Amino acid sequence: MFIRYFLELDGPFDRVEAALLADPSTWVPGMARAAGELGERLLTEVGFAVDEDRRMDKEVEISFGEPYRSVSATRLPMTWKATGTQRLFPLLEADLEVAGLGATRTQLSISARFRPPMGPLGRVLDRALLHRVAEAALKDFLDHVGAAIATRARAMADG
Repeated sequence: MFIRYFLELDGPFDRVEAALLADPSTWVPGMARAAGELGERLLTEVGFAVDEDRRMDKEVEISFGEPYRSVSATRLPMTWKATGTQRLFPLLEADLEVAGLGATRTQLSISARFRPPMGPLGRVLDRALLHRVAEAALKDFLDHVGAAIATRARAMADG
């Protein structure tokens, strides 16, 4: 399955790119470092609002790859892996991307790929419900990441 979501940020590409590529533990909302058997892990909560009073959350481990630049954009590969019961949650691979939209605006997007868990049953559930859950979680995540990056980019301009 493939999901894409984007938003626009105030600020020039170079500052937004610098804020994206800085140490992820400083800009991923809710990021926590936890010591584990395999060394340090980056953990965060992902989820979405069910209604005004309730929220569905799942802790995921996030890892980042090496960024790569094209002529018009910079991409930062990332992987989400659920902690705890993993067979109910897919491994998600994604690219966070920034691209300039003129001198003072930048687009931040996420393009994600995942294979539903549980084989054929998971694919049926994905078509019925899980795909929308994943879309809501990615939108929520990118909205929070966008706010954090915009704050960091403004601080770079002021600082």
